[in-house]
Amino acid sequence: MHHDALYYPSASRRMATFGRRGMVATSQPLAAQVGITILQQGGNAVDAAIATAAALTVVEPTSNGIGGDAFAIVWMNEALYGLNASGQAPASATIDAVKAKGHDAMPNHGMLPVTIPGTPAAWAALSERFGKLPFAELLAPAIALAEEGFAVTPVIHQMWEEAFHTYAAYEDEAFKPWFDTFAPQGHAPRPGEIWASPGHARSLKAIAETQARAFYTGELAEAMDAFSRAQGGFLRKEDLAGYAVQWVDPVSVRYQGHDIWEIPPNGSGLIVLQALGMLDQLGASGDALETLHRRIEATKLAYVDGFKHLTEQDAMEYTIEQLLAEDYLGARAGLINDRALDPTHGNPVQGGTVYLATADGEGNMVSFIQSNYKGFGSGMVVPDTGISLQNRGWSFSLDPDHVNALAPGKRTYHTIIPGFITKDDRAVGPFGVMGGYMQPQGHVQVVTGLLDDHLNPQAALDMPRWKWVSGKTIEVEADFPNHLALALARRGHHIVKVADSLSFGRGQVILRDAATGVLQGGTEPRTDGAVLPL
Repeated sequence: MHHDALYYPSASRRMATFGRRGMVATSQPLAAQVGITILQQGGNAVDAAIATAAALTVVEPTSNGIGGDAFAIVWMNEALYGLNASGQAPASATIDAVKAKGHDAMPNHGMLPVTIPGTPAAWAALSERFGKLPFAELLAPAIALAEEGFAVTPVIHQMWEEAFHTYAAYEDEAFKPWFDTFAPQGHAPRPGEIWASPGHARSLKAIAETQARAFYTGELAEAMDAFSRAQGGFLRKEDLAGYAVQWVDPVSVRYQGHDIWEIPPNGSGLIVLQALGMLDQLGASGDALETLHRRIEATKLAYVDGFKHLTEQDAMEYTIEQLLAEDYLGARAGLINDRALDPTHGNPVQGGTVYLATADGEGNMVSFIQSNYKGFGSGMVVPDTGISLQNRGWSFSLDPDHVNALAPGKRTYHTIIPGFITKDDRAVGPFGVMGGYMQPQGHVQVVTGLLDDHLNPQAALDMPRWKWVSGKTIEVEADFPNHLALALARRGHHIVKVADSLSFGRGQVILRDAATGVLQGGTEPRTDGAVLPL
């Protein structure tokens, strides 16, 4: 029999998942299974998150890899911790150097947008601080998957196919290692086709055996340096050797009696907090159309603020406190009326990403996200290593007056954001929605679905999504209610229905009942997701 693994003429329904001793929710079933196995072997939520994240670099290389970045929010022993494992621009990456190579804007592919990868350092740092099991044990399942291969899942194939054609269009030898690694049969792996990567396995082994030191000061660092030099890039072994993750304090706003937490800039989580802060000031409307309109408008206003003001904290003109000040958010919320806005930023002081969530039976929980940025990233793969390098530097501006201007050693504005909810200083749970600039918008929609619409985690993820694109243009999914689409159009929104849901983000949610400790989870219906309980 021959079936189309991406053809579904009838709507399907997934129930919320319940567990008691642990849970893992992620975008690929094999990765979720890896995390559950680690919990069964006595690991905690952090161990499960690391193992799952490592497995995802193998089974979902279309969105993340060893050569990407990561962020995490960890609830451990009744306290919240934040990890920023995004990488800086290399020491030789300057605006003039990029322009000297013939570019007026940062290119999205090739070696120039490659920044220092932070993902392996994130795994090692989390394990050292919070893990229970030996680090090498956590990466063993991912190594096995890379060595033995796995059957490619439908949505992963779809993204793989897109990347194949994107990189093929360059007709450049620099992309040959990508095709050797990820399309060895001359095409993107099809659903059900087995793909393996011995080079990826060897790199994971080296990382596992050295607590990631091989990646930053050893053999893998040497290989990345040599490849970067050969392709005219900026990344050097000295950049890798000097890298360190940042432990940060998550920031929050109060919404519907809960505290919503995000990682501070350079991440874009402040966009979520600004939008929720505006909605909190506006209060409940009691009308479905007005509620939806307000959510869209608040998100638009927060997003243009993010584009204008967010970058690495030391380079920001305004502080986090100023951007989240009640009077400022009140003034921004006051701009929202019954018509669609063409949003502009304010001034506080006048003058293919993967997301996973884990929980264990001891009450610990992790919200973790890692990414190569756009799909596979730069398209640059270090030969024989499986290391697909990110293109996060694409977000930098070459305008020296822009807040996010490229500078050596600077972290760029970052789209990937893990979220977390607490209530009365107790963990409610991790949540996240991956997918580039959809992520803050997805966070707003999931949080309001959970706390305003009182939906369970699966139902909150199932809801048809909208996405602000620019100006008054809002894209909506094909199953978005037509009566709401028409009503929004009458308010001045330019509504565009999109057939493919892949661009509307892919999320996971795990919530804990404070009274019983029972876990309730949801996983993304727009991808090959799975939420597995213990």
